[in-house]
Amino acid sequence: MKTTIKLVILMALTPFLFSACADDYLNTIPTASTSTETVFQDTKAAKMAVNGMARLMVNQYNGFSQVFCGEGTIKFICGEYMGENFSRPNMSSGSYDLMNGSLLDRNTSNYIKFPWSYYYMLIGNANMIIANIDNAAGEESERKFIKAQALSYRAYCYAQLVQFYCYRWADSNGGTSVTNLQDGLIYRTEENMDVKDIALVSSGEIYKLIYADLDQAINLFSESGIKRNDVWEPNINVAFAIYARAAITKQDYSKARDMANKARAGYPLMNNAEYTSGFSKDNEEWIWGSYGGDEQTLHFYGFHSYMAYDANTSVVRSYPVCMSKTLYERIPSTDIRKNMFLDPGDNSYSQTVGTVNKEFAEIVRSEHPTMLKSHQVAAYHSFKFSIGGSIGVGYINHFRSSEMLLIEAEASYFSGDEAEAQKLLNQLTRDSKRDEAYNCTATGEDLLKEIKFYRAVELWGEGFDWLDKKRYNEPIVRLSFKDGGNFGSSTAVKREVDYKNKWTYVTPLVESENNNEL
Repeated sequence: MKTTIKLVILMALTPFLFSACADDYLNTIPTASTSTETVFQDTKAAKMAVNGMARLMVNQYNGFSQVFCGEGTIKFICGEYMGENFSRPNMSSGSYDLMNGSLLDRNTSNYIKFPWSYYYMLIGNANMIIANIDNAAGEESERKFIKAQALSYRAYCYAQLVQFYCYRWADSNGGTSVTNLQDGLIYRTEENMDVKDIALVSSGEIYKLIYADLDQAINLFSESGIKRNDVWEPNINVAFAIYARAAITKQDYSKARDMANKARAGYPLMNNAEYTSGFSKDNEEWIWGSYGGDEQTLHFYGFHSYMAYDANTSVVRSYPVCMSKTLYERIPSTDIRKNMFLDPGDNSYSQTVGTVNKEFAEIVRSEHPTMLKSHQVAAYHSFKFSIGGSIGVGYINHFRSSEMLLIEAEASYFSGDEAEAQKLLNQLTRDSKRDEAYNCTATGEDLLKEIKFYRAVELWGEGFDWLDKKRYNEPIVRLSFKDGGNFGSSTAVKREVDYKNKWTYVTPLVESENNNEL
């Protein structure tokens, strides 16, 4: 049967089609739609389909709005904006509902629709590859490698979706809960990808699929004997890393510990020069990331256009990205990560929007010459992310060894191995020279608090804040300026763990309107 493959931005009602892109670095098919006979005629063509998925992760989705840019949106909108440690104190009033988590139960909101539509679009592409790659002409090793990559993509997408659209594991009754339109996912694989009407299933069923996909992917990667060429290509370490993140979210500590250890093998921690260089170019620590060069840019609409301190975009110039004051003040002065945020010291700053006085702002901009005079400067201003080219160009990290160390430390703690957890924290912070004065001696509940604290510091801005607070089953507490924090009065809120459907995105209306099972 001849099936046409095209990019579908909204839900998966028809066969998915691969997005087209003619850029050499991705080597994708430069046509709007292509038959499956063409895509899977041989492994060379199939590789283009896999690389096309890498491009979809950093694509602007105009059907929503300019802020929707694939994986970048997932990180800063879904992972950071609603969290406790990320502040844009003078953000416009139109963003209050978003930042306060007030949209979680609005099934017509683009912010609720986008993760669903985006990840099911990727899943549909992965399903097409999985269903057809075995018949493509070429070396068996290449077929195995491509299939392993597609399985990894599918597992990653489901691992992301389950965090947003299902209850946290602690509230899931061991992964069995499913509530129509409020808690659950569509189980869509290569076997039912042409079926429109499918009921929601529980998070436990989704985790079974994730684990099975990754087990198969790991075996296929190993059997293929092929090594990847670029950071945006999934390989066996990426599969291990997806496994580790999924397992820690599921509270499967034995699996998380094992997979995190395997994922970081061969990926040493970055040195201090690399760590402070702007997170816009991959290095040895990056296990998986997305391409971000001037040859392929989203201009004003990519991740760095919203997060890099020197991006020449209106949102960055007017609304500085800041760390929460409460987190910043807990970081030891000997830690190089503290120096990546602006200490206002004795300088005055606005107690409503956080901007520092003009004289101090000029000094700060002179110390960061890539900033423009039009860039506002605020207390606790972030300098972690900088552009890697024109406007908002930069590679985006998805997994790195530091996260794996932290997962391994957390899993070790919950497995009763506090000594190993201490050792891993020392490896991350002291031995890496992020803070040579650090030495972990905490035990019991204090050790867990330390793991959570260094996770917040190390991974700040990379899309973990809100998701971590959700899985830890902890409330979000933001303090206003008058209460000793640095959130504006409209975003200085407290969110209890049962707020808005237990912090769970509702099923988007676009799905329930077209899926008769819902």
